[in-house]
Amino acid sequence: MRLRLSAIMMTTGILLAGCDNKPAVNLGGIGGTPNPYNYMKASGQCQVTGPTAAGKDTRTASMQVRSDDGYCAIETRVSAGHPYASFGVSPAPEHGKAFIYNYNDHTYVTYTPNTAYSGADRFRVVLITGEKQPREYMDVTANVTAPAVSTAK
Repeated sequence: MRLRLSAIMMTTGILLAGCDNKPAVNLGGIGGTPNPYNYMKASGQCQVTGPTAAGKDTRTASMQVRSDDGYCAIETRVSAGHPYASFGVSPAPEHGKAFIYNYNDHTYVTYTPNTAYSGADRFRVVLITGEKQPREYMDVTANVTAPAVSTAK
């Protein structure tokens, strides 16, 4: 009887542990509208520097990110405090994917490196403030490290 009760308790604990679904990182919107991209997995390592001015219409940003199938995000806005009207990427990153979207009065530039890639990656984001307005650019440099692999001893 005691063994059966222990087995039932252990099974229940295992099943309930599967219910411990923590939400993905919410890029903004705390207490506001839910982020439609909240399902995306954040990288275990994401350190962003910038964006900082690097010329008339150009800014630079850098990130340290792990290639663990997660993204690293840069938050930006038009100087007036609003998201950009439109955007694009040219050239695209060679060793990953860039995804840009507007949410909660911000424009987010996310980068997800290819799995297990290690090295540098670069891409340029084209930011459009509005119709007939000059384009702005953000040059992004990503320093990517591969996840550590442990070996059996």
